[in-house]
Amino acid sequence: MEVGVLALQGAFAAHQNALSECGIKSRQVRVAEDLEGLSGLILPGGESTTMSNLLLRSGLFAAVKEGIGSGLHVFGTCAGMILLARQVSDGRDDQVSFGAMDISVQRNAYGRQVDSFETDIEISGLNAPFHAVFIRAPRVSRLGSDVEVLATFEDSPVLVAEGNCIAAAFHPELSLDSRVHQIFVNRIENAVVASKS
Repeated sequence: MEVGVLALQGAFAAHQNALSECGIKSRQVRVAEDLEGLSGLILPGGESTTMSNLLLRSGLFAAVKEGIGSGLHVFGTCAGMILLARQVSDGRDDQVSFGAMDISVQRNAYGRQVDSFETDIEISGLNAPFHAVFIRAPRVSRLGSDVEVLATFEDSPVLVAEGNCIAAAFHPELSLDSRVHQIFVNRIENAVVASKS
């Protein structure tokens, strides 16, 4: 298995470190050709409008969208969650998203950079709390009926999954704890097993 990490902006190297902790080979993705042969893709945090513009300019947007539609497993964190959402509020008119998850999100809902915070959250399937880092985090304002909530904070979903996608409002790559990345890896492995049975 090899997982790509979108390397246009954000802490992509930290995501690669977390994948390495899970025993997973990774590669940085900057052009459409970098997607070839990948089992999954991580969309890291960053500035979502800038990332959407870079995706369009690099030709990656169409390739990633096609990959998601063909079953590529994708994990979006913070800005990556915004990119996966079907509806985005407080975004710019030129901002695009993949619309891959039936969720609505509000950009920067927890405040500006100075309002960033850390807190322990309970995540479904983990036997101990996860120390989550929230930086200009989006808030999920609507969930589709097929979206699974894996974690909440103050009654708002902060880790959700649907089909071949998973999204976090926080930055798991900054916690020096690879368990959320392992959840993503497990979902890929489980899908492979299911496809062979």
